[in-house]
Amino acid sequence: MKEKIHCIVVDDEPVARDIIVTHIEKIPSLHLIKSCKNVIEAMEVIRSEKVDLVFLDINMPEISGLSLAKTVQNKTKVIFTTAYREYAIDGFDLHAVDYLLKPISFDRFLRAVHKFFDVSKENQVQQYKRKEAFENDYFFVRSERKMIKINFDEIVYVESLSDYVKIHMNDKKVLTRETISNIETKLPVNRFLRTHRSFIVSVDKISSYTNEFVEVANKAISISRSYKEQVLKKLENN
Repeated sequence: MKEKIHCIVVDDEPVARDIIVTHIEKIPSLHLIKSCKNVIEAMEVIRSEKVDLVFLDINMPEISGLSLAKTVQNKTKVIFTTAYREYAIDGFDLHAVDYLLKPISFDRFLRAVHKFFDVSKENQVQQYKRKEAFENDYFFVRSERKMIKINFDEIVYVESLSDYVKIHMNDKKVLTRETISNIETKLPVNRFLRTHRSFIVSVDKISSYTNEFVEVANKAISISRSYKEQVLKKLENN
């Protein structure tokens, strides 16, 4: 018997919560831990329980859903459930599994849950690849019809260019048809830092920083609003 996915619902509107709860109850693989009326209540549950997935409203009193999403990044997956289309970019910057606009039909809800399972499966594969790569201290990317070896120590920063990624190294640049999120999974989190949806920098190569940018190799790289809290926290701890 497969282990169920433990989830919570976070929304300040009782009717909206009830709709999501009803959808959850129709999917046998989901187990609802609690329906929460605000972020503070949700954080208490996440601290005390194993929570795999959060169905999260954004526009709530006192503390927004975006703040909670930043707190649980990399630990718990999020599917946003909101009436506001304009938060979509912020939501996907935080690697949300999906972004559902109210009113949410069961069919659309089910597709989001299936996407969560696809993401979870892909994460397991990437974790294996990351472990394998970290043991070797390098990884390979395809560029110019061949596989190029990328040593962690030689990376200065990684830049997203639409459908391509440019890896800036000490003495060369490598262009590969990859997503920056895929490259991020190949890099050890203690040595590299995502500062923006388009940039990852080597922590060792940072020469200075402010609240708005980090400087590497005489280039100022922006710290976006979505990443600012975690970037500054890591740099201050270092």
